[in-house]
Amino acid sequence: MQAASTHICERMGRSQELSDSKRGPVIGCHLCNKSIRDISWLLNILRSTVSGIITKWKQLGTTGTQPPSGRPRNMTERGQHMLKLTVHRSHQLSAESIAKDFQTSCGLQISTSTVHRELHGRGFHGRAAASKCYITKCNTKHRMQWRKARRHW
Repeated sequence: MQAASTHICERMGRSQELSDSKRGPVIGCHLCNKSIRDISWLLNILRSTVSGIITKWKQLGTTGTQPPSGRPRNMTERGQHMLKLTVHRSHQLSAESIAKDFQTSCGLQISTSTVHRELHGRGFHGRAAASKCYITKCNTKHRMQWRKARRHW
């Protein structure tokens, strides 16, 4: 009973990528005219995985992993954390001043649009906290009296 549960747990969730040492035998078996079902059974790999490896080998001529598509991100995790700390210290800094600050402190050359995009992604939407109007001691005293009188009604 325990063997069945471990087998189910092995297949649940997102599995890790197969190493090149496990992909090579798949292609070797395919070149020996083995069926996908037989390869799957022999190597204990899912049929969809075997099929994907063979298709990739036919199209690209390699079984290795390809580099990710798209342009690499300009901001690293560390840079994003520093950006968050900078904004928490002073909410009223402009994106231009933050970009210049990054260039001097970290050596990162980032544009103002990158700063806007990263801040928007982190939940900062270009609004500074509203400041309270200046309340004098006299106004504070009158306000407290008004609240006390209002409470007894």
